Amino acid sequence: MKIIQFYLIIFFTQFLFLKQLNSTEIDIYKKIDLFGEVLEKINKEYVDEINQSESMDSAINGLLQSLDPYSAYMSPEIFEEMQTETSGEFGGLGIEVSMEAGVVKVITPIDDTPASEAGLKAGDYIVKINDIQVQGKSLSEAVDLMRGPVGSGIELTVRRRGVKKALTFNIIREIIEVQSVKSDLLDNNIGYIRLTSFNDNSSQQIKKQIKKLKKNKNLNSFILDLRNNPGGLLTQAIKISDFFLENGEIVSTKSRKKSENRKWFAKKGDITEGKTLLVLINYGSASASEIVAGALKDHKRAIILGENSYGKGSVQSIIPLNNKGAIRLTVAKYYLPSGKSISEVGVRPDIEVNEEGDNFKIKTETDNQLNYAIKLLNG
Repeated sequence: MKIIQFYLIIFFTQFLFLKQLNSTEIDIYKKIDLFGEVLEKINKEYVDEINQSESMDSAINGLLQSLDPYSAYMSPEIFEEMQTETSGEFGGLGIEVSMEAGVVKVITPIDDTPASEAGLKAGDYIVKINDIQVQGKSLSEAVDLMRGPVGSGIELTVRRRGVKKALTFNIIREIIEVQSVKSDLLDNNIGYIRLTSFNDNSSQQIKKQIKKLKKNKNLNSFILDLRNNPGGLLTQAIKISDFFLENGEIVSTKSRKKSENRKWFAKKGDITEGKTLLVLINYGSASASEIVAGALKDHKRAIILGENSYGKGSVQSIIPLNNKGAIRLTVAKYYLPSGKSISEVGVRPDIEVNEEGDNFKIKTETDNQLNYAIKLLNG
């Protein structure tokens, strides 16, 4: 009798578990049925005939973008174009963008590209592309509208913080060749290094430029300019941070799976030999730039000067799909040595100095932040 009762208890427990599981599954299937019903009603009743395939792509993208601004769906065509562009040379405007509040937001214009020369700024909102409203389009669709043959023109209508009227920019598309590192000797004693992106050879370029600058016997300090740097490879951010640190944690990532959490640490050896270091950041400094600035700030290795950075502290992974498209999905978040997250917060400068002028050319008279940094280092 006891054995029968025991089996009855097990059976009843399994029944409750299966009932709960089936209830959850049934709820999901109801939602899928509801989606199919809505799509059918739209197809039959909407005022204009629709492309159901495009509608499904938009629905998938809407699901991903409801998670965060950086997750997105790429159709097979867009995924193929993206793979071509990552070879290092591509036609376009030279801007890093994301989606916010239904419009395209400029993370940063890349130095010496049509976008930066035209005067686009970090934080600008692109509301129209060639008189086509961006509102309601996915980021992939908006980016596709901005693509075009090299030498062709494009008109962007932009809303800018603090400016009441919309701004219009007419830009000619060009081949974008990103030179990630520039350097100069300022006032005969300050080594200036401008890093525009974190490419696969940025760390080697920086090491080369630092060695070149160190040949000057009057050299007593460095400026690392990360303004309008949208980021890039995590591996390069770690290597570049390590150049200036003797030890300690550089950055960590935390994901949904604890087994995939990671930490990176500096190795002994500061290639600047402990010379004073000042890092310039602004609203256009994002992702890998924030890792470097945040690590050097937390270890009190550098003075951070400029404006609060963008606040992109998440890791995206490109996951291929069976239809030869892909999804860009946020899989982890960055954390600074202090344990603080960069996401939506950014890195706050030690010394806040508003920028002036539209570019960051070395020794420009309108560069308020760089001029302030030079005065500060020269006492």
